[in-house]
Amino acid sequence: MAEVILMPRLSDTMTEGVIAAWHKKVGDSVKKGDLLAEIETDKATMELESYKDGTLLHTGADKGGKLQVNDLLAIIGNPGEDISQYLSGGGQQAPQQQTEQAPAQPQASQPAPAPQPSAAPSMDLSKMEEVVLMPRLSDTMTEGVIANWHKKVGDTVKKGDLLADIETDKATMELESYKDGKLLYQGAKPGEKIAVNDLLAIIGDESKVDVQSIVNAAKGGGQPQPQAQAPQQAQAQPQAAAPQQAAAAPQPVASGDGRVKASPLAKKLAQEKGIDLSTVQGSGDNGRITKADIDNYKPQAAAPTAAAPSAQPALQPIVSGQEGFSDTNVSQMRKVIAKRLGESKFSAPHFYLTMEINMDNAMEARTQMNEVSAVKISFNDMVVKASAMALRKHPAVNSSWMGDFIRQYQHIHVGVAVAIEDGLIVPVVRFADQKSLSQIAAETKELAGKAKNKKLQPNEFTGNTFTISNLGMMDIDEFTAIINPPDSAIMAVGRIKEVVVRKGDGFGVSNVMKVTLSCDHRSVDGAVGASFLQTFKKYMENPVTMLV
Repeated sequence: MAEVILMPRLSDTMTEGVIAAWHKKVGDSVKKGDLLAEIETDKATMELESYKDGTLLHTGADKGGKLQVNDLLAIIGNPGEDISQYLSGGGQQAPQQQTEQAPAQPQASQPAPAPQPSAAPSMDLSKMEEVVLMPRLSDTMTEGVIANWHKKVGDTVKKGDLLADIETDKATMELESYKDGKLLYQGAKPGEKIAVNDLLAIIGDESKVDVQSIVNAAKGGGQPQPQAQAPQQAQAQPQAAAPQQAAAAPQPVASGDGRVKASPLAKKLAQEKGIDLSTVQGSGDNGRITKADIDNYKPQAAAPTAAAPSAQPALQPIVSGQEGFSDTNVSQMRKVIAKRLGESKFSAPHFYLTMEINMDNAMEARTQMNEVSAVKISFNDMVVKASAMALRKHPAVNSSWMGDFIRQYQHIHVGVAVAIEDGLIVPVVRFADQKSLSQIAAETKELAGKAKNKKLQPNEFTGNTFTISNLGMMDIDEFTAIINPPDSAIMAVGRIKEVVVRKGDGFGVSNVMKVTLSCDHRSVDGAVGASFLQTFKKYMENPVTMLV
């Protein structure tokens, strides 16, 4: 059966997308994971992959064409399959036409009540002004978790008001309201998951909006109207109570609506510093707590509350001879890490090349550069620069395996793996070969800070053509890394350590660093990878050559 692909919402403010390029044409065979198109949003150009195998039967716009979010983008199915029902109404009208025609014949025979409840599912929720669907806030996002509701059912909402914090697989992002009205429905409680394009909220005039019909349509099953009000009222009570329960522990005295008004970054910093948000006076709009409020908070008042979280683990004593375990829910980020790296490890034939780099000159050069640089340059910044310049000379490594062809990129975007609480994310230094060491140093520090606070935007963690993973700061001598799709290679960097080497007629101490290049043998051969490492080594052992 054919599957309809709608234009996804690839950023929180996206209303339409431009087809930057099609990588498949009508009639082409498509496999799950194949690159279908590049979509230009208001913030970045992002790649759209196929979610199923089949044949591309239809494209909704040519290159350069615009499509609104949730408009028909493509149809994938079996060769020769009839798709006229999807073309007539973007894939959503066919069921409606059948239900409208069916009652015409058996109108006298009593199945007439059946089509009426099915009118609800025929609603096109994406076209309804009152409906808020779960947006796709990252290129790999399939579902979002409600981190926090900032409005409860019954609250008045204005355009631009903060509705909720949505935890994706890569960041926690704020969702604002696009219209004025009253919040009539919440699709999930804090901590619950909602799939992309599922019903997230309903905002409007309660006298004009039939909430239960919309909910029934979203769930795919109509219910008789007499039953609509009771479930609606029953649901409104727990929904309204949920944000209050979530905020019960840190309930600020100054907050009139019984919830903590704080940005996700402020909450994150407060958690790291052990600060109770209920004791912080917010300086933002309507008393909202900001990062500056946390940074300027006086530690004396925070000391008593900081002791409570640290004392919590002590409440679980280890009893000799007693077995036990604890379960931790898998975060969205961890799910995607498991999925993508599992696919990479078991689909891409990895091979590994290890090389030892003499870092004596690099250490001396770094000391001299930091004496004149406004930004402190790290060894990892030097690795980023050297690898980018080596990639320029070895474009075969700066590539992706695309199934039927190998794509070599003309641009060089180096991803730098950053470990955060929920797992791993890869901010991207774009056009790294064209930037100076001080520019790379400033950008990597900014990106790493955003990553740890879950404030990266989609264009800041997508588009990598090569990746670096550095565990040297954790005293790891050497390791092998799993290739980060869609790259063909990833470099694992170990620590710098002193070794005794022969120098002239005697012996001396040198500083060495081991790097291991993991390569996808489908697109990078052993000799190609080895040549790349030789060039990388020359740059690192003679840093002055990177400044030319």
